[in-house]
Amino acid sequence: MDLIKKYFPWLSTEKFDQLSKLYSLYDKWNKEINVISRKDFENFYTHHVLHSLTPTFIIKFKKNTSILDVGTGGGFPGIPLAICFPESNFLLVDSVGKKAKVVNQVASSLNIKNVKVDNNRAEKIEGEFDYIVSRAVTKLPVFMSWVGGKIKPKGFNSIPNGIIYLKGGDFSEELSKLNYNYNTYNISDYISEPFFETKKIVHIYR
Repeated sequence: MDLIKKYFPWLSTEKFDQLSKLYSLYDKWNKEINVISRKDFENFYTHHVLHSLTPTFIIKFKKNTSILDVGTGGGFPGIPLAICFPESNFLLVDSVGKKAKVVNQVASSLNIKNVKVDNNRAEKIEGEFDYIVSRAVTKLPVFMSWVGGKIKPKGFNSIPNGIIYLKGGDFSEELSKLNYNYNTYNISDYISEPFFETKKIVHIYR
């Protein structure tokens, strides 16, 4: 939590309190249903919560913004973002029923009222959203084939409606195959922790 306070000092006491409760909740559920690698659990806040919050460096979601989190796994980045933006609406989707169950239980335990969970495949989700977020569930061209038609054409936030994708390494070839505009942001420009040296935020839009 010290890292969260260091990089996100604008968060309220209530939001810090909710974020601080995530560790014990996931520790409990992870012993029953493996949603986070047990070898990686000691890095829970850095690798999962802190990483999930990095989109806030490029956007602060306004009231009534709709966000779809595809391949949310245990609820990342959707749960931490939903805590930070309680007036926005989040739909967290995962095709694995056990993971969707954990996300539901975590949201319920923390009384996060702006989260809905759907145990489903991304391409079967109906409706349109202001933003679609994800943590590198597949290659970008494949991901866009799933969700490219689910973005609302008109937006009201500080950056255009589109995809906010968290991804590491060199994926320039994937980007070159997209028929979209995009901006990339080095997370290391905002966070100095070694884990984020090669991590990027990709904003894809029309």
